[in-house]
Amino acid sequence: MPSTAISAQGTTFSIGSTTGSALTISAVTLTNPCRVTLSAVTGLSKGDVITIAGVVGTTQLNGNSYVIQYIETATKIVTLANVDATGFAAYTSGGTATPVQWTKVGNVRSYNGFDGSASEIDRTNFDSTAKEFILGLVDPGHFGVEVDQDNSDAGQIALMTAMATGLIRNFKLQLPNGNTATFTAYVKKFSSQGAVDQAIRRSADLRISGAVTWA
Repeated sequence: MPSTAISAQGTTFSIGSTTGSALTISAVTLTNPCRVTLSAVTGLSKGDVITIAGVVGTTQLNGNSYVIQYIETATKIVTLANVDATGFAAYTSGGTATPVQWTKVGNVRSYNGFDGSASEIDRTNFDSTAKEFILGLVDPGHFGVEVDQDNSDAGQIALMTAMATGLIRNFKLQLPNGNTATFTAYVKKFSSQGAVDQAIRRSADLRISGAVTWA
């Protein structure tokens, strides 16, 4: 069987910076995963984040942010990753979907992360013949990225701002084959290092909060 490995060259890493114009919702299909019809899908990409508000009927969607898993361009339908709507109330009318706008972080050299693991819950008791465990919640871990320093790059400026404010932000890693990992995280550190005969570099340490969504 031929290898399906892909090159990391061409990978992009982006931070959520602002929000775009709200798109009008005209239908919600109560499927697993949920499908939402929008007034337009131009400019949207797999792995993007939208926040839904003002839906009448399927109110379970309101006030939450969702990752786009698929886009059906011809019908202007987006599929919401990991959203089972089979038990939701029927859609009546209205609603908007506001997308996150992304700023690419420039000069990225490498990344690493998604290194968390599930916690262990000890359930050993007097009837046990050996230690017994069940798994608890998954800790998604950290994400690190190394860049060639450029203090005029909008993405690197956004990383510095996120660290200074301590606010949680959206992030998206897009691989050359189109697969994306979308997650929220805090920027804990954005250090700088230099050496003889070497470009000045910065390293960001992100603490992921919540699940990582692959699309």
